[in-house]
Amino acid sequence: MMADDYCEISEDDIKAARQIEEALENESLTSASGKIQEYLKKISDVQLNIAITGESGSGKSTFINVLRGLGDEEEFSAPTGVVETTQKATPYQHPKHQNVKLWDLPGIGTTNFKPETYLQQVGFDCYDFFIIVSSERFRVNDVNLAKKIQEMKKSFYFVRSKIDSNIDAEKKRKKNFNQDETLQNIRQNCVEGLRDHGQGFPQVFLISSFELHLYDFPNLVETMEKELPDYKRRVLLLSIPNMSLKINQRKKENLQANIWRSAF
Repeated sequence: MMADDYCEISEDDIKAARQIEEALENESLTSASGKIQEYLKKISDVQLNIAITGESGSGKSTFINVLRGLGDEEEFSAPTGVVETTQKATPYQHPKHQNVKLWDLPGIGTTNFKPETYLQQVGFDCYDFFIIVSSERFRVNDVNLAKKIQEMKKSFYFVRSKIDSNIDAEKKRKKNFNQDETLQNIRQNCVEGLRDHGQGFPQVFLISSFELHLYDFPNLVETMEKELPDYKRRVLLLSIPNMSLKINQRKKENLQANIWRSAF
């Protein structure tokens, strides 16, 4: 296999390589060495902060735990429940990737968190992107939050959770159950709800926290990855659970692409 088969060299990599080349040509070896160490430290120190919000009972805490590779009952897991258990923005560090934090945010529209002041209260600036979770139709508060995030030039994703429960319920209720049709109906229902509240062209990801390899989770990961800067993209990808061959292949490619950096 040739190096070009797997090396992904970003714009930041090229810029750093040019600076190091210039230092080797025009400055001292000590100066070039310092630039190399600075470059490698920049890569290793990249922090990723993911904000997850939604109404009580939407499954956001379970989603956070699954992304961290933990069950709801395990030590250091985010508390779950049918009532709102999150009273403030709470960070949960990834157990294997210390530079990744998933933030459990209080549901928007609750007594203490009004839509108009929500982003300021939860510390908007520290998050790389937002995941808005709902186990039913998305509501006006969800759309208002998305609009505010959009205004501030950050990314957000609508996640419709508990799809496995919906599928099981439909199987019991309908003799002529069709899974593809059921998923399409759920998606359309969510999209229509968002459009009714003024969200023009929404994309909704259907997720089961207990069966991540099914439904839209791989597409969600791919979408988030594409919209992140180069180094944060790598951090996100490596922190995702090993739940599909496609994800594992992307991790392999990413690690292979890093071989030249380590050798350098």
